[in-house]
Amino acid sequence: MKFTEIETSPLRLRPFTLDDVDDLHRLWIDPQVRKYLWDDIVITREQALSVVNGSIENFETHGFDMWGVLPKDREVLIGFCGFRFFGDPPEVEILFGIAPAYWGQGLATEAAKAMLRYGFEEHGFDRILAGAEAPNAASFRVMEKTGMFFVKRTCVNGLEVIYYAVSQEAFQPNDSLYRVRCC
Repeated sequence: MKFTEIETSPLRLRPFTLDDVDDLHRLWIDPQVRKYLWDDIVITREQALSVVNGSIENFETHGFDMWGVLPKDREVLIGFCGFRFFGDPPEVEILFGIAPAYWGQGLATEAAKAMLRYGFEEHGFDRILAGAEAPNAASFRVMEKTGMFFVKRTCVNGLEVIYYAVSQEAFQPNDSLYRVRCC
């Protein structure tokens, strides 16, 4: 697998590895995180392992999936950000999440902006969507700060989900330091 790392002024994003499973599992079972991410279900470590393995496979097949989010100056996983295909016909959706201890610092927005830029510049995506359950106001603030616009409200598995999107033409890249490194 080609290793792609994305750097911004405060963050480093790198593809998930098997070494991330325990850290991601802890993050994903945190009550504040899983409230909107896993429909408030406590997932097993095996489910977290399955997600990481799927991400590794998608990198090999598509060249993208989920990245771990780390502070630039420390080797501690504080979140995740990346892309997945969803819907029929398939569309590209960005997903993001940051550990509660790091909320309110603009890091989810920084990671999402870097990922959008990567998707448009490196993969040539025409449009990227993001969705969140209606009560998840923090995710909508991140979407708006990245330049995304409201697209639709719909019902998914009995939950009201609101979608935002941004096109390649409308996206305004982040002016902070941004670098993609491939190894």
